[in-house]
Parts: sequence; structure tokens; C-alpha cells
Amino acid sequence: MLKKLSEMGVKSGYLYTAGFASIGLTFMSWAASRGKMDSKAQSDRWGLFVGEWTPTFFALGTALKLEETSR
Repeated sequence: MLKKLSEMGVKSGYLYTAGFASIGLTFMSWAASRGKMDSKAQSDRWGLFVGEWTPTFFALGTALKLEETSR
């Protein structure tokens, strides 16, 4: 999978950027849910759902960086 991503032109920096963007998106989705007067539990679930993307993007970025340096 990593080799295919690399062949498609995806760079590790793109995935690191997506990881940092998902941190901001986590806060924004939590705040937007709170602004709609959803329950606190519902707002927390939205924030946690999007927050799970961050470590995935960072892990894929690290793995892709290793793929890039092994060439």
C-alpha cells in the first residue's frame, strides 16, 4: 500500500499536513456541534471521531517517510 501511495505521488509531508489539519478540524467540529446546542456528549463524540484521524495520518506519514528514504 505504501509503495502504491508513493507511486501515486503522495508525499509524507502531505500526510503530516493532513494530521495537523485534522487537529484543527477536531476542534472546529466540536465547537460547531456545541454551537448547535447539541448535548455535550454528542459534541464530544464528534470531536473524538475526527480526532481519531490524526494518529492515522501521522503513522502513515512516518511509514511513507521510511519508504521514501529506503529508495
